[in-house]
Amino acid sequence: FRLADTNLVVEVEKDVREGSYGDEVVYGGGKTMRDGMASDPQATAAQGALDLVITNAVVLDPVIGVVKCDIGVKDGFIAGIGKAGNPQTQDAVDPRLVIGPGTEVIAGEHLIATAGAMDSHVHLISPQQCEQALSNGITTLFGGGTGPTDGTNGTTCTPGPYN
Repeated sequence: FRLADTNLVVEVEKDVREGSYGDEVVYGGGKTMRDGMASDPQATAAQGALDLVITNAVVLDPVIGVVKCDIGVKDGFIAGIGKAGNPQTQDAVDPRLVIGPGTEVIAGEHLIATAGAMDSHVHLISPQQCEQALSNGITTLFGGGTGPTDGTNGTTCTPGPYN
């Protein structure tokens, strides 16, 4: 995979859905992501079916490396990475990654997933803060301010509750 418009290339080190070629979850008309195939029609949220699954994504992680996998989300948290699907019809489905009729699907083919941090206390006084944040792995900034204005720049704070 080429990273954006750079000359940097990453190579998938492991496919954690290994052994499932032709049996992976694929979204689209006539593909496997449908009732009775990759989606278990009897799996409910109460039984642990995922809220969201990102299928066939490449994950870049400093601990596990560069892996191709499905990413499951349950109750707002990553439930696991591995092979998602319907254990009634597919082999080697991770029990944490069962897809049910209420599971939302994001087709992750050709996408790269990587961790991003969030900074919840930022004095927004300069557009360059975004570049600095990104260079440190921070993808989301929460803060206040009307800046860059003279008052915000001089005091690094916002003058009132409605600014």
